Amino acid sequence: MTRVTSPVRHAITAAASGLAWTAAASLALRALPGQARLERTNFHGRTVSLRGGIATAIGATAAAGRTGALARRLPANPAPRPVLAAVIAASAGGTAGLIDDLDAGAHDGDAPAKGLSGHLGALAKGRVTTGALKIAIIGSGALVSGVLLARHRALTAPAPRPARLPAFAADAVVSTVAIGAWANVHNLLDLRPGRALKASALISAPLALWPGHAAAPTRLLATGALGVAAASAPEDLAERTMLGDTGANSLGALVGTALATAPSRAIRQAAAATGVALILASERVSFSRVIDSTPALAALDALGRRDR
Repeated sequence: MTRVTSPVRHAITAAASGLAWTAAASLALRALPGQARLERTNFHGRTVSLRGGIATAIGATAAAGRTGALARRLPANPAPRPVLAAVIAASAGGTAGLIDDLDAGAHDGDAPAKGLSGHLGALAKGRVTTGALKIAIIGSGALVSGVLLARHRALTAPAPRPARLPAFAADAVVSTVAIGAWANVHNLLDLRPGRALKASALISAPLALWPGHAAAPTRLLATGALGVAAASAPEDLAERTMLGDTGANSLGALVGTALATAPSRAIRQAAAATGVALILASERVSFSRVIDSTPALAALDALGRRDR
């Protein structure tokens, strides 16, 4: 019998941890009183529960934390900064999303702002919307995480040199943007059952295969995200639960951190640029309309979803 190598075994453990924590959190939340407060109406007019999103956020944060214990067992033990960055990003995303989900727009008054420009425009007029609070919380978490990742790379470079502030700042900015942008992109995609979960899986799967010791945090965070998505998918696709901002922002932040830990600078920059481009495009273009009008995307989007 062929023995499973440590990197593969640790990746499987990370995925199992994300899956187990998400499933356990969902079961625990289902047993709590006050379920009506978590109920929302989805695009089909069905009643769904935000329980799924809260469980996803718990699973994403737990999967990020589990990465630390697994990384310590690797031959080339990564510093704890990538793990801490992922925990901070995922928990900030979940916290910001939960505030918005539970507020349900009540804080925004009679004219709720929509989109990035809407929330920033309201803020410029002195009105703090829940969306603006989300931007502040997710942005702060992403900034702290980005600085931690830049510091990690400066200390673990093959030939460490005194850190130059412009290069360090540029690295931190790219990671910050990648994390914050993909947290938001996942939220923008969460307009149909399973859509954000499929996006997270499509991004995480190739990252989970990245070879080499330097990519250990990337692999573990990506496989953890895959486990979380796998646990969330059945109820989300069946329209019993929804991710909401809580689950989408948290899982998106975890995926964004996996992208931001990639050993390749070009991949990190591409991830940041793509995330920003998608957010800006969403201000003018409907993602749902684009997906519905593209046969391949429409087929993928409908995969696993229940009929009306």
